[in-house]
Amino acid sequence: MPESRLQRLANLKIGTPQQLRRTSIIGTIGPKTNSCEAITALRKAGLNIIRLNFSHGSREFHQSVIENAMKSEQQFPGRPLAIALDTKGPEIRTGRTSNDQDFHIPIDHQMIFTTDAKFENNSNDKIMYIDYAHLTKVIVPGKFIYVDDGILSFKVLQIIDESNLRVQAVNSGYISSRKGVNLPNTAVDLPPLSSKDMDDLRFGVRNGINMVFASFIRTPEDVLTIRKALGLEGQDIKIISKIENQQGLDNFDEILQVTDGVMIARGDLGIEILAPEVLAIQKKLIAKCNLAGKPVICATQMLESMTYNPRPTRAEVSDVGNAVLDGADCVMLSGETAKGDYPVNAVNTMAATALIAESTIAHLALYDDLRDATPKPTSTTETVAAAATAAILEQDGKAIVVLSTTGNTARLLSKYRPSCPIILVTRHARTARIAHLYRGVFPFVYEPKRLDDWAEDVHRRLKFGVEMARSFGMVENGDTVVSIQGFRGGVGHSNTLRVSTVGEEF
Repeated sequence: MPESRLQRLANLKIGTPQQLRRTSIIGTIGPKTNSCEAITALRKAGLNIIRLNFSHGSREFHQSVIENAMKSEQQFPGRPLAIALDTKGPEIRTGRTSNDQDFHIPIDHQMIFTTDAKFENNSNDKIMYIDYAHLTKVIVPGKFIYVDDGILSFKVLQIIDESNLRVQAVNSGYISSRKGVNLPNTAVDLPPLSSKDMDDLRFGVRNGINMVFASFIRTPEDVLTIRKALGLEGQDIKIISKIENQQGLDNFDEILQVTDGVMIARGDLGIEILAPEVLAIQKKLIAKCNLAGKPVICATQMLESMTYNPRPTRAEVSDVGNAVLDGADCVMLSGETAKGDYPVNAVNTMAATALIAESTIAHLALYDDLRDATPKPTSTTETVAAAATAAILEQDGKAIVVLSTTGNTARLLSKYRPSCPIILVTRHARTARIAHLYRGVFPFVYEPKRLDDWAEDVHRRLKFGVEMARSFGMVENGDTVVSIQGFRGGVGHSNTLRVSTVGEEF
């Protein structure tokens, strides 16, 4: 019988976790961390993926982040980090108030929300412009409208005409210029990309970004629209669909079929859905991604208090740890690293928390769950990946070394959550960067020129992978390692599995 989760927890050796963290850390770069020195410090603390938040900052700013990241990379030869572009996405916002002043809205206060453009720059506490032309067509009396991340809530009382509706404040607060608007449980028909988003994507393609965090994905067609916008030059860029509204949840299964990965954006999601339900939704979506073998990111307010404090709350530590236990491939920091006073502390805290959380996982029971839930027959590559994971568990192996061109074999290995690191050896820096999306994968770029002797070239790459694993303390002489490679060059031929002993064959 495999060790159950309860048995694993009861037998934990506190204070002696595994050596290397397998969950990737994403950090948003802002003014406080946009330097080669700051990015290097974040990398040393454990950062794997840089996030460029295009809701803020100019393209010139984001260009400088990319340049600083590339300079920092020179200090980590063969170990490139990934760069993600987070789109602003289609948003609904209030208009500008008169003189940009704040207006106090008392509870039960009634006012007009309008789509009439003459109030776009002249809104007040009696009539407020909303920049969504179809507002009166999609909403009905009794529904709610949230303003400023839900700080103010309004109930719709009456649709007056095609441009105006009457609302009543559910709570008191202040309303001001250009605040975000949410329409919970209302199907909206906004396009997946604004003109700004299109320009930002073109910028990203030109600058070699590795993944797009696509905001407010509602339908699978939204993902396909973004794929088309990336064009031929951006065909290798991974699309990570951000699920942050009810429509995205309703269409999640269809979205999962066409997207490369998922981000659970709990901020906006928590505005439209009750907070306790977000807990269950997080677990459900992560499980679906795990079963599909697609990477999933947990984001928003994970270590929020560390923006201005050197230590996290106990609740935040539990939040990060539980995201790891749920099965997240990556966890993300936003303001903590973009504008916070303690960005390196935040990454260190997240890394330490993830490491300890990972040590509590009952890998054999998890593998059995994933294997049993996977539809058969599987592809040859997935069959080999599952067999490699089983071999590691049965042989008490310490590492899997995989040679890959696209990284697909490493992704499938990650799906089965082996109890050891996955060493990805590739000649392609882009493949190495994207591999940071997959839990447990440690990518290394192999730079020597390809040999004419295929068998010798394979041996040298495998030896390089074992040497990298040894240098990071993953393996030592006498340890068992499993390797996967193809019988010939090219994509899709990873079908050869070998069990070896460190120090004898490598």
